[in-house]
Amino acid sequence: MRIAVLADIHGNFGALQAVVEDLELTKPDVVVNLGDCFSGPLQARETAELLMSSGWLTVRGNHDRYLIETPFDILKPSDRAAAEQLDQVHFDWLKSLPFSASPGPGVVMFHAQPGRDDAYLTERPTLHGHEVLADAIVSETLNGVAAELVLCGHSHVPRLMALSDGRTVFNPGSVGLPAYDDDHPSWHFMQAESQHARYGIVERFKTGWRFAFHALQYDWGAAARMAQERGRDDWAHALSSGLALRSD
Repeated sequence: MRIAVLADIHGNFGALQAVVEDLELTKPDVVVNLGDCFSGPLQARETAELLMSSGWLTVRGNHDRYLIETPFDILKPSDRAAAEQLDQVHFDWLKSLPFSASPGPGVVMFHAQPGRDDAYLTERPTLHGHEVLADAIVSETLNGVAAELVLCGHSHVPRLMALSDGRTVFNPGSVGLPAYDDDHPSWHFMQAESQHARYGIVERFKTGWRFAFHALQYDWGAAARMAQERGRDDWAHALSSGLALRSD
C-alpha cells in the first residue's frame, strides 16, 4: 500500500497544484490530508474547491477548527483572510471532517497529537525556534495509540522518527507554508529552510515501511507577491525564503 501524505496546505493553491501534478508520477493508492487546509491570505476558495472534489481522506486541523468555531470578528488575520473567501458549503465541509482517521491497517492519522490539534508531537518550542523531543516523551504522548505508523503535521517541518517501542512517526512537512512564527504556547518559529511545496510517500513492503520526502518547485515568487499585496509581509518572506520573518 502506497500512501501520499499531505499536510498544512494553508490555502496555497499553487503549491497544491504542484503536488497534484507530482501525484500523477508517484501514483499512490491512497491520498491523505492532515488538515490546516485554508488558513492564510492566498487562495482559500480555489483550494477548497479542489479538496472537496478530490475525495482524499482528510482530518481537521486546528486552523480548520478555528474557522468553524470562532466568530468572524475575533478571528486572527490568517483565518479571517481565508474566511472572507469561503462560502457556507466550504464551512460545512470543514465541519464534516473527523479529528482522526485510519487510511489502512496499522496506520493512524491526525493533525498534531492524538488528543489535541494545536500541540506539537515531536517538537518543543524554544526562544531559538524549537527542539526535537526525546523518544520517551513522544512515546508517552502516543500512549494508547496502537498503530505502528503515525501520520501527523502541524509543525510544517518534515520529520521521521522511529521510536524504541516500534512505532514510527512521519510528518511530511507543509504543502503551502514553509515557515512561520507563533505565540502559542510561547513565542517560537518553525521553518523548513527552503521554499518548496512538500509532501510525503509512505509504502509498506515485506520488510517494513519505506518513506520518501518530496520537495517540489512551484512559482513561490507569485505566491509571495500575492501575500505582500494583501498586507502579509511575514507570509511573503516565508514563501520566498523558507525562513520565518523574525524580530529577535
